[in-house]
Amino acid sequence: MAEQLVFDLPPRAAMGREDFFVSPGNAAAVAGIDGWQGWPFGKMLLVGPEGAGKTHLVHVWADIVGARVIKARDLTDAAGETLARAPGVAVEDVDEIAGRGDVETALFHLHNALAQRGAPLLLTARAAPERWGLDLPDLDSRMRQAGVLRLAPPDDALLAAVMMKLALDREMPLKPRILSYALTRIERSFAAAQAFITALDAMALAAKRPPTRKMAKAILAEDKD
Repeated sequence: MAEQLVFDLPPRAAMGREDFFVSPGNAAAVAGIDGWQGWPFGKMLLVGPEGAGKTHLVHVWADIVGARVIKARDLTDAAGETLARAPGVAVEDVDEIAGRGDVETALFHLHNALAQRGAPLLLTARAAPERWGLDLPDLDSRMRQAGVLRLAPPDDALLAAVMMKLALDREMPLKPRILSYALTRIERSFAAAQAFITALDAMALAAKRPPTRKMAKAILAEDKD
């Protein structure tokens, strides 16, 4: 029998407020997003590891404010001029633009234009600004003025909720016994949870059947090799 072709199609992520699981590790960040009107200098930095829910919270906030969302690496002066007229702006992965003078300058101009209008600015990164290594001193100083909301590494309850959400985004059934098995063996990180669900979905599609505990065992055994 010919092996089934597996197409790695991106899942449709559920980004609504009701889809975000609140836990002790992220409750303060959620409260800070809800209280956006009181941000110091009208800007806030959302910090956390990959897969921690930064993008999800960004879209929750953008829906509330009517804000525009852009990846920092895609910023240009022309894009910034358009964004500067929005009710608010969220710029994701700002820590990735260090050393890119044109992008740093575009973010600096966008920051100033929004501040002049009193429009809010939300930024995301994996670390605080002092670790970004920005070349533009004026941008660096303005980023350090922002308040900081931190998303902590997941506890078991949050990791389970994230894995269930990732499975639902892929329309993949995930039985409690598979989830329980994985939770006791997986690395305690959002990135590991995402990698596991992606691999499990691919294996289930290739086998033309729902995921099984045996598949989960095989995936987690490979991770230890």
